[in-house]
Amino acid sequence: MINRCLSILCLKAIAIGFLVVGLFACSEPSAEISDGIFESVALAAEGGHRSEENITRNSYRHPVETLAFFGLQPDMTVVEISPGTLWYTEILAPVLKHKGRLVAAAYDASLPNMPPYQARLTNQMLERFKSESSIFSEVQVTKFTPPDIMQLGDDNSADLVLTFRNSHGWVHAGSAGQAYKSFFTVLKAGGVLGVVQHRGENRLRPSSNKMSGYLSEATVIALAEEAGFVLEAKSEINANPKDTKDYERGVWTLPPVLQGSPLTRNRYLQIGESDRMTLKFRKPL
Repeated sequence: MINRCLSILCLKAIAIGFLVVGLFACSEPSAEISDGIFESVALAAEGGHRSEENITRNSYRHPVETLAFFGLQPDMTVVEISPGTLWYTEILAPVLKHKGRLVAAAYDASLPNMPPYQARLTNQMLERFKSESSIFSEVQVTKFTPPDIMQLGDDNSADLVLTFRNSHGWVHAGSAGQAYKSFFTVLKAGGVLGVVQHRGENRLRPSSNKMSGYLSEATVIALAEEAGFVLEAKSEINANPKDTKDYERGVWTLPPVLQGSPLTRNRYLQIGESDRMTLKFRKPL
C-alpha cells in the first residue's frame, strides 16, 4: 500500500510538470488542474483489474499526464474511438463510472468483408465487458467503422472525444476526413478532441506499399482543422527521441507488437514504444 501511494504521488507530480509544459506549448490554453482527477486516474492505471503487462506500459503511454492534458473530468461524457484491446478503457471506465459516461466506439462486427482482427477485437471487448461488470457495467457501446458506420451519439452530446493511435489507418483507407468530421459533430460547442498518434513522415514501409503507422503533425492538424476544430495545445508527454521511424515493418516493429526477428527484439525493447504527438483540439463556441 505504501509503495502504491508513493507511486501515485510521483505520477501526480510528474503529471503536473508535463501538463504545465504542454499548456504553454500553444497560445491561449484553457484547462484547469484537478488533484482529484490525477488521483483517480492514477489509481485506475495501477488497478488490480489491469494486467501486469498493461501496467508496465504506463511508463510509455503516460495515462495520468495525457488525460490531464486533455482535461478529463469525472462528470464528462467521453467517447473513446476504436478502443482496441481496452488499454485506455480500463482506466476511463472506473474514473467515469459514477458521475460521467463513457462510450466505446468500436468496430461493427456485423459488417461483411471486414478484417478478421476488427471483429475479434469487438467480440473480445463485449465478452470482457460482460465478464468484468464491476469495472465496465456502465460503458455504453456504439458502432464506428468509417466511412460505413459512424454512430457516435447525438449531435453536440459529448464533452471529450479521444483517439489513440488510430489516425494512420483512416488516412491510409481514405476515410480520415469523414472520421474527424464525425468527432466534430458529436462534440458540444467548446468540447475537446484529444489525439495521440505515431509521429513521423507520411510514408510507406521501406520495401512495400503497406502503411508505416506514422503520420506528420501537419497532416493530423490539417485533418482536424478541415473538420472545424481549432488547435489549442500540443504536448511532448508521449515523445520518444530514440524512435528512428525507419523500420521494415513500420511502427509495429517496436513494443508492444515487436514484429520481426526475435534476434533483434532486445534492440527494439531498448527503444521503447513509438514517438507520439499529443494534440488537443477544441470545437469553437
